[in-house]
Amino acid sequence: MAQYEFKLPDIGEGVAEGEILKWLVKEGDAVTEDQSLVEVMTDKVNVQIPSPRNGTVSKTLVKEGDIVKVGEPIVVIEVASEAPVSSAPAPPPKEQVVHSASPAMATKLESPAADRVLATPATRHLARELGVDITKVRGTGLNARVTEEDVREAGKSVHHEQVTANEERVPLRGVRKTIAERMANSLHTIAQVTHVDEADVTELVLLREAFKGSAEKRGVKLTFLPLIIKAVIPALKEFPYMNSSLDEKTGEIVLKKDYNLGFATDTEQGLLVPVVKDADRKDIFELSNEIERLATKARSGALGLEEVRGSTFTISNVGSIGGLFATPIVNYPEVAILGVHRISKQPVVREGKVEIRDMMYFSLSFDHRVVDGAYAARFMNKVIGTIEDPKKLLSEIL
Repeated sequence: MAQYEFKLPDIGEGVAEGEILKWLVKEGDAVTEDQSLVEVMTDKVNVQIPSPRNGTVSKTLVKEGDIVKVGEPIVVIEVASEAPVSSAPAPPPKEQVVHSASPAMATKLESPAADRVLATPATRHLARELGVDITKVRGTGLNARVTEEDVREAGKSVHHEQVTANEERVPLRGVRKTIAERMANSLHTIAQVTHVDEADVTELVLLREAFKGSAEKRGVKLTFLPLIIKAVIPALKEFPYMNSSLDEKTGEIVLKKDYNLGFATDTEQGLLVPVVKDADRKDIFELSNEIERLATKARSGALGLEEVRGSTFTISNVGSIGGLFATPIVNYPEVAILGVHRISKQPVVREGKVEIRDMMYFSLSFDHRVVDGAYAARFMNKVIGTIEDPKKLLSEIL
C-alpha cells in the first residue's frame, strides 16, 4: 500500500484558502475516486472536494474549522501501488501560547481556613461586600496580613470573571468571516461616496400590479427588483463607467460589456450576492425566475461558485425590511452599488397641488477614484427618469 498525501486543490480563480466545514469521511473509511471527501467554505459558497484516488483514509491532517491554504496537505489516503512512496509529514504541532497572569489573579492563592487569615474586621467586611474569598487572597502586609488594597485588587478579578460569565463568544468563521474581510477590503481600498435621491414610484407600483397576473401564469412571483433592474440597464449603457472596475496593477479602468447584476440576499449564514448573468437579455419574467432560483439556493447554502462571480454592478434591496435609507458598501472590485429602499406614501406637490404618491429613496455608493459625483448623479437621474416614466419603462420591458 502507498501513502498518497492529498493537498487542497486550486478550487477556482482567486481562491487562496478555504475553511474546512465538514469531513464527509473518517479515518479507516474506504473511498473511491471522485467520492466527496470534505466540504470546504470558500468565496461565500460551499464546495465538496472529491477524492483523487481509490483507497482508504489513513489520516485526516486538518480539523473542521481549520483554515487551509491551497496546496497544503489535508488528508493521507492509502492506495494500492508498487511505486515508491513518501510518508506524509505529520501536521505541524500547535503553537503553545502562554498567557501571563494579571496582577489581580496573582494575588489569589490557596490558603488555610478563614480564621487563620490575618486581616482586620474592616478588611473582612470589605471582602464580603466585593464577593472576594479572603482565604484565597495573598496578603502583602506585615506577616502576610491581607490589606484592603489586596482585597480591592482581588475584587477586580472577581468582577472580570462575573462579566465574562455573562458573555458568549462566537467564532468569526464561514460566511461571516468572508463578509467581514470583503467589507473591510472594500472600505480600505475604495474612495467611497454615497449619493441619495428619491423617486416617485407610483407608476412603477401600478405597472407591477398590471403584470402580476401574467407572471403568476408563468409560475413566477413578480417583485419590484426585476423592474428596477430593467431601469438600471439603460443607465449602465449610457454611463459605462458605472459598469466597470479598476485594474490597479495596470492602472486601467476596465469597461464591462456584459451586464451581470448581483443582488444582495439576506440568509441565515449572512449576506450573499448571487449574480444574474446577462440581465440585459432577459425579460422581467425571466429575471423574476432567475432571482427566485438564486435566492432559494442562497438561503439553502447551495450556491455554486459561478453563481456568485462575475457581477459588474450590484443592487441591495432592503426595502422590505424597513428604514429610510442606508449607505451600501461597494461590492469590490465593482465601481458602484445601488441601494433600494422601502416604498411609502408621501404628500408630494405636483403642478401646485398636494398629492399622495408612492415614494422611494435610492442610495448610490460609488468609487470616487473612477467616477465623479456629477457623473454618478446623472446616472441616478437616468435610473429615476426611467422608473418615473411608464412609457420608458414599458419600452425596456416589452
